[in-house]
Amino acid sequence: MSTVLFAVGESPAPDLDGGTVALLGWALAGYVVFLLAVSVYASRKVENEADYVVAGRKLPLFLAWGTLIATWFGAATMFAAAGAAREEGLLGVVLDPFACAGTLVLAGIFFARPLWKMELYTMADFYRARYGPAAEITGACIQVPSYFSWVALQYTALASILELYFEVPFVTGVVVVAAVTLVYTLIGGMWSVTLTDTVQILIALIGLVILLATTLSDPLLGDGDPVRGFQAVISSIAESHPDHLRLVPGEMSLAVVLAWLGAWATGLFGNIPGQDLQQRVFAAKSPDTAMHACILAGVLYLVFGMIPVTLGLASLVTHPNGEIDPVAFLAGEYLSPVMLVVFVVAVVSMVVSTATSAVLAPATILGHNLLSRVPGFNKAPLLRDRLCVVLVSLGGISLALWGKSLMELLDVALSIQLTALFVPVLMGIYGKPRGAKPAVFSMLMGFSAWVLTFSIEHMEGQLPEAFFTAATTVPSDFWGLAAAAAGYALGQWLTPRRTAS
Repeated sequence: MSTVLFAVGESPAPDLDGGTVALLGWALAGYVVFLLAVSVYASRKVENEADYVVAGRKLPLFLAWGTLIATWFGAATMFAAAGAAREEGLLGVVLDPFACAGTLVLAGIFFARPLWKMELYTMADFYRARYGPAAEITGACIQVPSYFSWVALQYTALASILELYFEVPFVTGVVVVAAVTLVYTLIGGMWSVTLTDTVQILIALIGLVILLATTLSDPLLGDGDPVRGFQAVISSIAESHPDHLRLVPGEMSLAVVLAWLGAWATGLFGNIPGQDLQQRVFAAKSPDTAMHACILAGVLYLVFGMIPVTLGLASLVTHPNGEIDPVAFLAGEYLSPVMLVVFVVAVVSMVVSTATSAVLAPATILGHNLLSRVPGFNKAPLLRDRLCVVLVSLGGISLALWGKSLMELLDVALSIQLTALFVPVLMGIYGKPRGAKPAVFSMLMGFSAWVLTFSIEHMEGQLPEAFFTAATTVPSDFWGLAAAAAGYALGQWLTPRRTAS
């Protein structure tokens, strides 16, 4: 799951003539029809809840890694990473793509096999299996809301594209986008999401490669040769912005180093408990497939994630002055109208693939672990799960219409999962939990400590300067993670050790 979403509406639309706009409209319409056709085909594979939630645990390696990388490689990786690379260099993209690629590899090496063998539907199932129902409910209640702003932001991004190119009112765009996303997620569940994800990531990567090759062929760079253009970018940046090629902070003060380590920790471990990641692990056809899919997706995520980073650095050479969004600007600058249409469809495909995963993940937990406990909802699991897809979509629409400023809440989802849920997952696999208390205490203490310190970090000027500086030297994620570890230890201590009968 990426951490920042590009606001399409913040950049001016390229100057397209009426014919190109019409071509773009037909391309998007055809793309939507194609997705719906794939979803109808996928629905033929759905006979029970296992098919709907984890694709019957039948995904081969190609589909497993395809849906993994599509879930993560969103508009954030493309646009925000390019902007951060232009402004801050490699230090600005430590979280995404470096750490986020690393977490996929870590998930494959240390978590995929043991989690797959437990035959789970959701991560809340894991908490129940290792700690009991109290941990299941606590984890579900923490995790489900963390996805809602993520869903809203996907709707916001897609509605902004409609507003930008076709002058569709934003509210109408949100409703249309949510309806389309809802329909094909609703029809085929995980099978639908998996098949469309794999197609969409191929389209997205083709669009990125075309833009990269075109940019690096600029006369100022490669003069028609992309390889020579890449060498020219690195050489020019090394001379004009040498700090942009550093992965380690030049200033080694405590606050700077801790912030840098915090970015690595959030990216590497914050996604491990994520339902969107682990749902694809559960859906693989074997533990080896799950492991290899994660590792392969992580490697490819880093390879392709470096494309927008390269574009951000290249924009400093071709257009060194002014504040621009590198990817959007370079696309308008270098792509022909037809190639620009391909690129916009690629952007849409990335956001749609992220949106479907963002809807299905919390809907699965809501239906399988929470609503199933309500009388009347435990007898028709497929209907219940589909109802939850609708509920999550409605929640996303409500937040999207509330305001676009919700983008600043996006980092919250990763931090919540790191501080409240990572320790119970790690210790549930590699430790010996004694009951529900270790997990519940860890979740509640980690979450509470993070909320407190996160709030303090946003109160600059409202607190005494000495107190504010002391409290914010250590990032809020570290405070939350430490409290989670302490909560787990406290729960273990308060729970008597089981003795053999």
